[in-house]
Amino acid sequence: MTVVDDRPAPPAEAPRRRPNPVLALVRNSWRQLTSMRTALVLLFLLAVAAIPGSVLPQRGVNPEDVGDYFTAHPDLAPVLDRLGAFEAFGSVWFSAIYLLLFTSLIGCITPRLRDHVRALRAAPPPVPKRLDRLPQHAVLAAPAGGAAAIAESLRRRRWRVVVRGDEVSAEKGYLKETGNLLFHTSMMVVLVGVALGSWYGWSGNRLLVAGAENAFCNTQQQYAETKFGPRVGSADLPGFCMRLDDFEARFLESNGQPEFFKATVTEFDESGAYRQQADFSVNSPLRLDGANVYLLGHGYAPVVRYTDRFGRSQTSTTPFLAMQDVGITGEGVATFPDANVDPATGKRDPDLQMAFSGLYLPTAPREGPFVRSEFPTERNPLLNLVAYRGNLGLDAGIPGSVYELDERQVRSGKVKEVGAKLLKVGETWTLDDGSRLEFLGTEPYIVLSVRYDPGSALLLVSSGTLLLGLMGSLFGRRRRVFFRVLPAGAAPAGDPANGSPTGGSSLVEAGGLPRTDHPGFADEFAQLVAAVSGDGTRDERAGAGPDDRAGAREGAE
Repeated sequence: MTVVDDRPAPPAEAPRRRPNPVLALVRNSWRQLTSMRTALVLLFLLAVAAIPGSVLPQRGVNPEDVGDYFTAHPDLAPVLDRLGAFEAFGSVWFSAIYLLLFTSLIGCITPRLRDHVRALRAAPPPVPKRLDRLPQHAVLAAPAGGAAAIAESLRRRRWRVVVRGDEVSAEKGYLKETGNLLFHTSMMVVLVGVALGSWYGWSGNRLLVAGAENAFCNTQQQYAETKFGPRVGSADLPGFCMRLDDFEARFLESNGQPEFFKATVTEFDESGAYRQQADFSVNSPLRLDGANVYLLGHGYAPVVRYTDRFGRSQTSTTPFLAMQDVGITGEGVATFPDANVDPATGKRDPDLQMAFSGLYLPTAPREGPFVRSEFPTERNPLLNLVAYRGNLGLDAGIPGSVYELDERQVRSGKVKEVGAKLLKVGETWTLDDGSRLEFLGTEPYIVLSVRYDPGSALLLVSSGTLLLGLMGSLFGRRRRVFFRVLPAGAAPAGDPANGSPTGGSSLVEAGGLPRTDHPGFADEFAQLVAAVSGDGTRDERAGAGPDDRAGAREGAE
C-alpha cells in the first residue's frame, strides 16, 4: 500500500542576494575616510605636505629666489618643479589632501552632531534599581518637600533634571561633547576660510617714495610683487590711488630700536578726485575698498642731480634699500641711461651712460670706514658712491633689479669704474669728463603690502570658537546623579535592614556615575549630597561604597 503525502510542499527558500561589490566598496571606503583615525592621518599628511612650501622658495611669494634656486641646482630644480614643489600650496597633491581632510571632517562631524542633538533633547535616564552598585552611593535623610525639593536644588546648580514620582534623575557635562564638536566644526570652517583666501584673495608689495610725482594706483603693473588667487584677475582690483605725504619715525636713543612709525598718505580715486588723508602705522593698517594696507618698512631715497658734459641736467630720486642693520644703511644705484645726448645730432651714445652705485648712511661715523650708519635718523647724512660709465645693459630688454648695477656688464668690461666720492648734502662731485653730480638731499620711502583676504573674518571667528571648543572639550565632564525618596521605615536596596522599619523619618538614596574620567567626582558628589540634604541629617551609611557596606555587614554578623 502506497502512502501519498498530499501536504503542500514548503515554499522554496528565496536565494540570498549577493551585495553589489561596487556599493560595498564605496560604503567601506566612506567609513574609512570618515573615521577619526583617517582624519588625524590626513591632518598629519597636510602638515608634511606644507614642508616644501616652507623650505623651498615659492613662485607666488618670491619668483627671484626660484630663479636663483634653478641656477644653483640645475639638475634638481626641474624635477622639483614638475612635482609642484615651487607652488606647493597650489599643487595637485596638496589640494587633494586638503579636500580629503575637509570631506573626512564633514563625515566625522555630521553623525556626531546628530547624535549630540538627540542626546540634548532626550531626558536623563530613569533611576537604576540598585543605586548601591554605582561608583558613588549615599543615604541621607529626606529633605522637606521630598523629590520636588531635591529637583529644585539640582536645578539651581544647573543640572538637567527629570522627576519621575519619588525618583529624580539629573545629568550635567554636555559641554565636553559640545566643545568637541565646536572644535572640529571650527577647524572645518578654518579650512573654508583658508580656501576662500587662497581662491579669491590677492596681495601686492610696493615701495612708495614721498612726493606727488611718485603716487601709485592699485594696478597690477605698478606693484613690485603680486600674488593673485586663481579666481582673481587684474580687473578685479579696487580702484584707488595713494600718495605718501609724510613719514614720522622715532627710535630709542640707547640702541636705535624703532619705537614709533606713522605714515601720512592721501587717497584718490582712479579719476584723481580726492578722497581722504589718513594715518596708519605698523600695527594699525589702512583699509581701502576692502583691502588692508600694511606698513612693512621704511628707508631713504637720495635725491641727486647729474649734469652731463653737454650741460643737460637730470634729477633722480632713487630708493636705497635698507640693509639689515640698526642704522638703516641704504644700498642702491642711481642710473642715467639718457645722459650725454649730443645736442648737435640728438643721438645718444649707449657707451656714455652713467650710474652711481653705493651706500647711504643716515648718520655716518666721524671716521672711516664709511660703510655702516650709526643711527637710523639723519644726523650726519652721507653718500658713499662709485661712478660707472658705459653700456648699462638697460636697452637689452633683459629683466633685472632697479636697485643694483648689472654686474655682468661690469665683468664684461662694457661698464667701467671712473671714480669714487663721499658726498654730504649740498656737495658737488666733478668727474673726469667735466660732468657733475650734486647731492640735494633725501625723501623718505615706505614699503607697503596691500592685501585682500575674503576669508580673514571667517578665520578670526572660527579660530576664536576653536579655542572655546578646545577648552570645553578639555575641561568638560559628563556625569549623572540619581535620587530615590524611600517611604518611611524602608531601607535602601542591598541594605541588611531592607524591609524592616528604620524609624519614622523618610530616607533618600543617592547614586552618582561619571560618564568620563573625572577624578574629582567623589568630592563633587559629596558636596552635592550635602547641599541636597539641607537641614536633614545624613545617614551614617552615606558615602559608603559597596565594598565598605559588605565589610560592615560581615563585622555585624
